[in-house]
Amino acid sequence: MDDELQFNQMLRASAVLVVDDEPGMRNFLKKALENRCALLEVASSVEEAEALRLRYHFDLLLVDIRLPGLSGLDWLSMLRARGIRTPVIYMTAYADLEMAIGAIRSGADDFIMKPFRIEQMYLSIRRTLTRGQISQDNSLLRLQLSQIRQDEGIVGESKVMQDMVALIQKLAPTHAPVMIYGDTGTGKSLVARSVHNLSRRTGAFLSVDCCSCDESTIEDELFSDEGLLVHADKGSVFLDEIGELPESLHARLLHVLEYGKLPNQADLRGRPIDVRIIATSTRDLVGEMRHGSAQTDLFYRLNFHPVKLPPLKKRGKDIELLANCFMDRLSVELKCRPVKLLHADWQQLSNYHWPGNVRELRNVIERTLLLGSLPDDSFESLTDESWSGPGYPLSWDLESVERSHIEAVLASVNNNKSAAARILGVSRKTLERKQALWYGTADET
Repeated sequence: MDDELQFNQMLRASAVLVVDDEPGMRNFLKKALENRCALLEVASSVEEAEALRLRYHFDLLLVDIRLPGLSGLDWLSMLRARGIRTPVIYMTAYADLEMAIGAIRSGADDFIMKPFRIEQMYLSIRRTLTRGQISQDNSLLRLQLSQIRQDEGIVGESKVMQDMVALIQKLAPTHAPVMIYGDTGTGKSLVARSVHNLSRRTGAFLSVDCCSCDESTIEDELFSDEGLLVHADKGSVFLDEIGELPESLHARLLHVLEYGKLPNQADLRGRPIDVRIIATSTRDLVGEMRHGSAQTDLFYRLNFHPVKLPPLKKRGKDIELLANCFMDRLSVELKCRPVKLLHADWQQLSNYHWPGNVRELRNVIERTLLLGSLPDDSFESLTDESWSGPGYPLSWDLESVERSHIEAVLASVNNNKSAAARILGVSRKTLERKQALWYGTADET
């Protein structure tokens, strides 16, 4: 590809922020760049620039070193210390060797002296963007050659996630059961595994999906002499969607929690086991309990250390962090080059309400890698007042929306009720009850 054409394509896909306290320089760069970039914003101080940076995603920063208040050097040092790697080109009319060294140490990618011709700035931008692309390609190559398959750790810089991480770090070394609440797709199973990995337990981490098994199967999987509670001795048993655990098994599980013994029908004292129970639910189980029910003792015992995962829409800048993380990991798995998202793409990702949470974001990034760009239909389920595209009509009541969504999920898995129930985060019986209400009786497919 022609170098000039390649540069024009890179610039057209980039969002650029100019930070300079001279109105003439801001106007000069704005006039030269705004029609060639995806987005061009200008600021006269670090404070204005930081406000814009928190609002938009930028691919390049053009920063004057001497600014009122906090200097360009100090600002970049702060950004780099926080792990923000956005490329920076410094501009200054007062350069000397000491200042140049300071700029490099602060993490600058290039340095240009004022006054300059716009061709000089274009050359600097080309060098910086090209280096960034080469660095990205080399990182992917290193990952592919070493076949790195990182465990999916908890990613997030938002306060709600940092508070949650601090909580599980405190809980993990203890022997107490842990109850994890969160909407479907928020990463409850990931947090459960993190609790186990951060603990001092030496045994296995074994799991059972309470939605996918009938009563006799779960009973055998958990409580038999060859069940999970035996094989996970000195480890953890993860009970996903424990609210769907048959009530007949609540007392037996409570026995394990209270006495550290596996109940046996022939010997009520049971055999000693050292197992930690980690459970999840999309529902507020304690809030649903009736006073004095069999559920009360079990769920209160589990709820002693509740961990609550926030929906993705409340995690702010974590959306960008997670998207980049998925892009890096999935590009290795799929053996393809990461896709450079445009400014408009980042705005869509930030503004979307993510009903499927982190799981939906992962699926969107995977499709982006397969298609080479953000899929056009990724955000069709937006239904708030500002959205005029496809989706559920605002006049629909909640039951109509629920029915339409469940029917769509069933269709996506060829009417496999067990698979649909897992995706929806409910039991198969719950799904069949809803179908019975809609159709008069649940079909047997």
